[in-house]
Amino acid sequence: MKDVMDFLSAALPWICIGLLLAIFFARSARKKKDDKNKKNYGPEGMALGMCFGVAIGTSLGNNTGIGLSLGMLAGLVIGSCIEKKKTDD
Repeated sequence: MKDVMDFLSAALPWICIGLLLAIFFARSARKKKDDKNKKNYGPEGMALGMCFGVAIGTSLGNNTGIGLSLGMLAGLVIGSCIEKKKTDD
């Protein structure tokens, strides 16, 4: 069981970063095809997710890198689902 936990603690940040990059590039490719005026809170969600991920990861005693990468992934997913309101500017 210790070997599995060692593997997960080593591989989980890389898996999260790979998922994050896949979602980010898939959304950017789709954004080029869609209307340019549609915007979302993806970058803001990533920044907040990183902050909350590190805070939760350190408070639970887990690795800070795992909390950082999971928080970034969750923030990107949640922020991408929320569209910004269109302004007249």
